[in-house]
Order: sequence, then structure tokens, then C-alpha cells
Amino acid sequence: MTVSDGGPYVNGGPEATESSTLPMDDGDIYVCQDGPRDAPALLLIHGSASSTRSWDPLVPLLTGSHRVIRIDLLGHGRSAKPADRSYALPDQACRVGAVLDRLGVEHAVVVGHSSGGAVATALAEQRPDLVTALAFINTGPSLDAFIAPESAAFGPSQWPPTDEQLRQFASTAFSRTGYQIPQELLDEVRAMTYHTLTTTMQATRHYMEQRALPDRLTVLGKPLLVIFGEDDRRWRSSSAADYHAVPGAKVELLPGLGHSPLLEDPPRTATPLLAFTAIHTVRVN
Repeated sequence: MTVSDGGPYVNGGPEATESSTLPMDDGDIYVCQDGPRDAPALLLIHGSASSTRSWDPLVPLLTGSHRVIRIDLLGHGRSAKPADRSYALPDQACRVGAVLDRLGVEHAVVVGHSSGGAVATALAEQRPDLVTALAFINTGPSLDAFIAPESAAFGPSQWPPTDEQLRQFASTAFSRTGYQIPQELLDEVRAMTYHTLTTTMQATRHYMEQRALPDRLTVLGKPLLVIFGEDDRRWRSSSAADYHAVPGAKVELLPGLGHSPLLEDPPRTATPLLAFTAIHTVRVN
């Protein structure tokens, strides 16, 4: 359940799911929290044309040892979708940091899926005090690794798209045989505006054109885990090796999985992630 006054809705005890909509300067931001509130914070940032719902299958595997926080970035999911605000990644990261401040979070391991890893990087650049470590799931290191789609997704005249158009658009995000894209994920894309869909994707491209992620991360000096589905059809999985340029970075390839291992095989995704967070989380006093 979502509330508009910033107050939480809690269904059950202190470890139950809590969702709220926080009024921020540029528009309301939807936030979801799971797990013990006194456990170390683990922030999950979704990718382009996605939302907090993309993490649903993975979250139950993480809440035993973490306060799991998910945010719908501006323009996505159940957050506001203004046409007159910046969707540049540094601005998105600034909003994420402001949300964590509102939640009283002082330190967090930050996990990003796909372009969410670029937002996580921008957050670490702005708030090195807040980000203790970074984990990426199928985040391409540079635009050289991008696999261009065979045809354009949609034009403005095709918005909102049909289910069939959405399934075609989303098909390259999955590679596991027999995987069925959940309807709620398709609905989340359709809930975006054409402006927010295209502008947020362009913002990621612009950020990565300016500087490749391994170069940015080397300067930051944060612990880094990179998880990559080996059969990714959006980013060349061999490019994951580029992250070895970051001192101490750990890279895990997952055979048989594609761009969205968090959805295709949550347990295999959670195993390296939990091993990493066990080392790098900061305990709450």
C-alpha cells in the first residue's frame, strides 16, 4: 500500500514490508522497505524502464541479514513522472541520497541492476560517506559493451504500447529458457510516459559517454562486486572483465542466465551478493 503524506503503511511487525511515498522537491518518490529496521542497510536500485517490483523475487533472500530499501527512481514505477525535471543520473543519485537521509540511513551497500549500477556509481561519487560498497548486476562497463537492438522500441505515436509490443521490447532482458515475463513488470513500463522512458535512457547514455564506469570506480576506491548473467543479450558479458581494472573488484559470471538474473534465478544471484555484503556491511549501532 502507498500513502501520499510520507507516513508509512506497515502490515505486521517491524520486519514486515513498509511502503511509503515521500514528497521530495522534484516530485513524490516511492520507497519500499523490508527486513529488520536495525539491520545493515542494503539499497537496491532498478534499471531503465523498471521499478522496485523487479527486485520482488530476490528480496526475501536478503532480509534475514539486511534492512532492504528499494526506491522507484523519478519517472519510474509508482514515483512521480514530471515532464519538467532533470533525469540526468547525478540528479537521480541526488534524490536517492536525499531519500536515504530522510530514512535516517547513514551507511549502505548499494546494489544496482543494469543502468541502476550507473546511478549507484553517481551516488558514490556524490556521497562517499554514505556508500560503503557497490554491487552491480549486469551493468555494462562502457557503451562499447552495449548490444544495439535490431529495431527501435516504440515511437511516440505507439504510446502506450500493447502487451505484445512490451514483451518484444523486454525480450532481450531475459535468456533463461521458458522464463515468462511477469505482467506487473509490463504494466510498470506502460505506466511510464514516453518522455520519461526515452529521457531516462538518454541520461544513462550521456553519463557513460562522459566516462566509463571502471574509470569512475577506480577513483572512488569502493569495494565492488560485479554479477553478470553470461547470456546477456543487452551487454556483452565478456565486458565484465573490464571491471578487473578496479583494484580488488570481484566478478562473478552466471552461466545460463541473461540480463536479469535477479528475476531469472534469484537464489544464484543472492549467493555471491550475500557473501559480499557479509564482509562490507556497516552494523547499525
